[in-house]
Amino acid sequence: MAGFHTTGSCYKGRTGAEHLWLTRHLRDPFVKAAKVESYRCRSAFKLLEMNERHQILRPGLRVLDCGAAPGAWSQVAVQRVNAAGTGGASALSQGPSDHCGLDAGWPPSSGRTEQPDPSAPVGFVLGVDLLHIFPLEGATFLCPADVTDPRTFRKIQELLPGGRADVILSDMAPNATGIRGLDHDTLISLCLSLLDMVPDVLHPGGTFLCKTWAGSQSHRLQKRLTEEFQNTRTVKPEASRKESSEVYLMATQYRGKPGGLKG
Repeated sequence: MAGFHTTGSCYKGRTGAEHLWLTRHLRDPFVKAAKVESYRCRSAFKLLEMNERHQILRPGLRVLDCGAAPGAWSQVAVQRVNAAGTGGASALSQGPSDHCGLDAGWPPSSGRTEQPDPSAPVGFVLGVDLLHIFPLEGATFLCPADVTDPRTFRKIQELLPGGRADVILSDMAPNATGIRGLDHDTLISLCLSLLDMVPDVLHPGGTFLCKTWAGSQSHRLQKRLTEEFQNTRTVKPEASRKESSEVYLMATQYRGKPGGLKG
């Protein structure tokens, strides 16, 4: 996505809906905050908020970030699990902040800074996406790659230390068709396909966090999560726009059931 400019020429030839979106984008405090904090996308503030409330990311954990482009969630994960070995200090971006502004964000807390802890254990972050992701210190990226492809699955197992993750994150969403029911069904199917890999990738006691859109098939995903995890909750960050059907399903304490994908 090309950078936006506020000059008059920027608006020429745009539809009314595009104009409204662009105006909201330019005024959005989270877009500005992402630039100030050097996050690649404003969606970083969603994960920051959810982690602040539920503490799913800690130094030393192994994280699989599905649908990682452009890398904002991986940035947060690298910081929180100390994947760059900086003691939990910021290890932010290399590369431009494109793809940003499509999601809502969380207002950053009051300028609080965290002191690095040299004794903190070092974690690991693996990001996977169909799109190219610019390099990020402390993260390993597997791209372009389809996370649901068995060949990608085998590579994920090879790259993860011990072949397992402690946390699986997914901010993935299909390309929207504009048909709400179809888009909802597609995203639910995508989340269910990620759950199929959980028995062979997620460490017992681990966490699964995925984005979904509320709709008629949500119960299928919630049922699976309830069966495979001890605790589940639906989370809508302050960051998510009120008019959006977007919610996040957070499942913790994976029961460690056998099974999953085959070779």
